[in-house]
Amino acid sequence: MKLRTLLIAALFAMPVVANAAEPIEGNWKTASGATAAIAKCGGGFCITLKTGKHAGKRIGQMKGAGTDYSGSITDPETDKTYSGSGTVSGSSLRMKGCVLAVLCKSQTWTRL
Repeated sequence: MKLRTLLIAALFAMPVVANAAEPIEGNWKTASGATAAIAKCGGGFCITLKTGKHAGKRIGQMKGAGTDYSGSITDPETDKTYSGSGTVSGSSLRMKGCVLAVLCKSQTWTRL
């Protein structure tokens, strides 16, 4: 009985590690002023526009952890998809899309 009580007490004394959200998750204001939501989906993260002319459209998918992510990003105006990457730094997300890893465009999104 004493051993059982000690085991139960030890279980409750162990620190609980919460599943913290990745830094990329959340709502972001894009360069065009629309709101993009980045949330877990499958084994990575999906980027879906929540406001603006293309609200409801999924424009990207990324994988990664911490501050660096990579995947694909679609320009909602042209429907062209590019190799993409994202780097989180505080409340900023620098998004970069490239064609053939040579012609690249970048923009910075701000966390809402």
